[in-house]
Amino acid sequence: MSNAERIMQYLPHYYQGSRVIRAIAEAQGSEVGVFWTTLDDILKQFYVETASDWGLDLWEQMLDLTSFSGKPLDQRRSRIISKIRGMGTVTVSLVKNVAESYVYGTVEVAENPAAYSFTVKFVDPRGIPPNLDDLRAAIEEIKPAHLAVQYEFTYTVWGELFNWEVTWGDLNAMELTWEDLTTWRPV
Repeated sequence: MSNAERIMQYLPHYYQGSRVIRAIAEAQGSEVGVFWTTLDDILKQFYVETASDWGLDLWEQMLDLTSFSGKPLDQRRSRIISKIRGMGTVTVSLVKNVAESYVYGTVEVAENPAAYSFTVKFVDPRGIPPNLDDLRAAIEEIKPAHLAVQYEFTYTVWGELFNWEVTWGDLNAMELTWEDLTTWRPV
């Protein structure tokens, strides 16, 4: 049912046959459609996960982040979510939350108090995350200044290939590059 038909339903019965009233209802109906579409778009901007480019600009401005308008939306969103999560007292769970907002996977954070440091290990997504520089900047911003941070990455190692009983013939058939092989896992 069109917006014009909905409008006509609310009018008295004697207007149903009027061409003038129907034309007014059709004009109003198209404007109502534009209004609802715009309203839905504005509502999406209230949530970082659904915000579009212009909404993310507002989030970055509100959180005092430099604009990353040239970067992919998912990287901008993870940076904003990280900033929101990174507010408060710095704990292992806070660092873990911030790091996981960037990589969309599992991260382990290990403290090393004797060396005044901690380690962020990327467990679930193998290889180096595409927005590692953004993650490093976020960690630097929230961590205490006297602590050092190291980053560890997970790669596929030869022992895993043997445990998965993968042969050279299998790997050749998949036509993986060396870089692909370092992050490959059997499905």
